Amino acid sequence: MMRYLKLVNFEINRFSKIYLSLMLITLLSQFAGVIFVTKSLLNDARKIMSEEKLSEAAYITNYGGIDFSHIANTLWFQGPIALSAVALIFYIFLIWYRDWFGKNTFIYRLLMLPTSRLSIYLSKATAIFLMVLGLIAFQLIILPMENALFNSYVPESLLNMEMSTYSIAKLNSVLNLVIPSTFTQFLLSYGIGLMVISILFTAIMFERSFRIKGIILGLVYCGIASALFLTPVFVMASDVFYFYPGELVGILIALGIIVTGLSVWLGSWLLKNRVTV
Repeated sequence: MMRYLKLVNFEINRFSKIYLSLMLITLLSQFAGVIFVTKSLLNDARKIMSEEKLSEAAYITNYGGIDFSHIANTLWFQGPIALSAVALIFYIFLIWYRDWFGKNTFIYRLLMLPTSRLSIYLSKATAIFLMVLGLIAFQLIILPMENALFNSYVPESLLNMEMSTYSIAKLNSVLNLVIPSTFTQFLLSYGIGLMVISILFTAIMFERSFRIKGIILGLVYCGIASALFLTPVFVMASDVFYFYPGELVGILIALGIIVTGLSVWLGSWLLKNRVTV
């Protein structure tokens, strides 16, 4: 267990500079967005009131008030979230291929460590999953601060409503995806994320084991694993059978566990028996 934890810590440290950069970009971009977009919205509102000779109450009646959703739907806010997501998806591949194609082919030393190769596989998956959770936690920390800054800028007379962190996340499609509002949604969202990581890891193991043929095998495996997980959705779409929402969620969770377990087992088996140093 200690070796596994050391490997997790090692993998996180290797990505720490980029990881901290993503946090800094998110912090600066979103706070800048709150300031610039809010000022722009207020200037536009004052311009309209001046041109149309409207009172604040009349402006609210005609055009509606200002709330944080105007900020959350901008590139300032959503851009860093998308950038972080792309960076972590890219790192799913980099976390393996850097070891093979890096300056000192570190994979040789890594695979010869006196520890189970399953620990190496799981440590890389765990590191990525923890980094995802870390970015979500960071967003949850700074979101109330951004909301408070927004509320301090907007006059109460023009404020549509003071939104809580929960309502902001609930009403914004991107935030609702990364910040689940219920435990069931959390299991589905991040369970699917963990499953995708395990499937891609196994596809990488196919490629590392069989090279060109492995690329085809990896793509085929991704297709089979995805089809297996989405079987209930296909069944419902074809009107062959109907599942109640609770039944569908339960089946998807069960299939997700099966696909994830199969992917981890197959990936670790390939790493142990087919990938050589």
